[in-house]
Amino acid sequence: MFDTLSDRLTGVFKTLRGKGRLSEADIDATAREIRIALLEADVALPVVRSFIKQVKERALGSEVSGALNPAQQFIKIVNEELVGILGGETRRLRFAKNPPTVIMLAGLQGAGKTTLAGKLGLWLKGQGHAPLLVACDLQRPNAVNQLAVVAERAGVGVYAPQPGNGVGDPVQVAKDSIEYARTKQHDVVIVDTAGRLGIDEELMRQAADIRDAVSPDEVLFVVDAMIGQDAVNTAEAFRDGVGFDGVVLSKLDGDARGGAALSIAHVTGKNIMFASNGEKLDEFDAFHPDRMASRILGMGDVLSLIEKAEQTFSQEEAAKMASKLASSKGKDFTLDDFLAQMEQVRKMGSISKLLGMLPGMAQIKDQINNIDERDVDRTAAIIKSMTPGERQDPTIINGSRRARIARGSGVDVSMVKSLVERFFDARKMMSKMAAGGMPGMPGIPGMGGGPGRQKKQQKQAKGKRKSGNPMKRKADEAAAQARREEAAQQGGAFGLPAGQDAKDFELPDEFKKFMG
Repeated sequence: MFDTLSDRLTGVFKTLRGKGRLSEADIDATAREIRIALLEADVALPVVRSFIKQVKERALGSEVSGALNPAQQFIKIVNEELVGILGGETRRLRFAKNPPTVIMLAGLQGAGKTTLAGKLGLWLKGQGHAPLLVACDLQRPNAVNQLAVVAERAGVGVYAPQPGNGVGDPVQVAKDSIEYARTKQHDVVIVDTAGRLGIDEELMRQAADIRDAVSPDEVLFVVDAMIGQDAVNTAEAFRDGVGFDGVVLSKLDGDARGGAALSIAHVTGKNIMFASNGEKLDEFDAFHPDRMASRILGMGDVLSLIEKAEQTFSQEEAAKMASKLASSKGKDFTLDDFLAQMEQVRKMGSISKLLGMLPGMAQIKDQINNIDERDVDRTAAIIKSMTPGERQDPTIINGSRRARIARGSGVDVSMVKSLVERFFDARKMMSKMAAGGMPGMPGIPGMGGGPGRQKKQQKQAKGKRKSGNPMKRKADEAAAQARREEAAQQGGAFGLPAGQDAKDFELPDEFKKFMG
């Protein structure tokens, strides 16, 4: 969603890098470009004005002028102010002291409340809670059935005593659901309410009546992030008419400009608490302003990537794989292990989205977007078409075996050959990393070379051997002496001018304290 804004801001910051100092004209020009980028992203005008004012005030102060790297300091200021308009700190759910905790969802029709109820239920289930979805949208056709299907897919309970389609009292259903939750030992109740195509009096009255009937601990306003400025107007109307405690952004995976996300927290004064960024029920998570700002500025989101990995991979399995890679040059690591690791990565989500969380990946965004997710499925099909013996020892795969595997997996023979070669290369590289023997990185803990590497470095440290020919050795020594004399004329040791000793060199006062 923020691709266009991210590209514009990245282009703006490129002009700053490499400058030893930033003049007032540089800061004004950069602020103007940022203002245009935000307005093109459909960010509300009051938000843009406030943001640019804060950035310029800080940039024209001592923060940038006294920095060792003014460009980096300016980007840091933009990042911090971006975090501010996104809400500042991460806002957590408030849970009731005496269960059940009641969460009421409100918003316009089409914002995705019903699907989001299932996503929130699955997320809370993963946190160790027992949520119950309550069908209070009795107006929209088949809304009750949709909630029941979503609840079944999420593996959570559902309370739907009324058929809906215009039949039933949503206020009474909401009121009865609280006692039902206590009886069935549900500690969280998620109330899915009806929406309208636009703000009207009936919608506000019904939402207010449900709120009064169940006294929710949290009222979450669900907003479609793709509807632009109208999202802000709708949020303000709900805030004034019903009131809400937090915002949930849906459809963040769309191709809209995303200005609503950057505007809504600042305009309403309510934090964005959750974000939905896909159609699957697990494509939902808590909203972190600092991480979102980092993504917008092309810095990645490593923390979210680590959290996804921790949720998917167990420490026991990771330790087991590491021991296999470290032993006997990684030969214990088989294609079965490779397949298991690949399937674990797939559980974390789309490969493109995972790569997009890494810092610097914005520069190759087009290549990442063109990744074919089906390649992973093809690789899995090739491995599953092999015999157990072939998976354990891929070296036995000859031409006839490759042809059989290709027929079984529906791919070309060349793809089977390529997979086996890539597997050996990957195993070799991972084995070196596990053993602390990655070449080219000496002196880094955990990445230094093994015994063989150390011997090679020792040989290199001895320098060039002397020639066995006396005449050639004498000529080499004379040439070396001439180079030393030339260097002495140009400058002495430590880069000092010729004739000046190091003891005569006067250090600046601020460095003398470090010299004892």
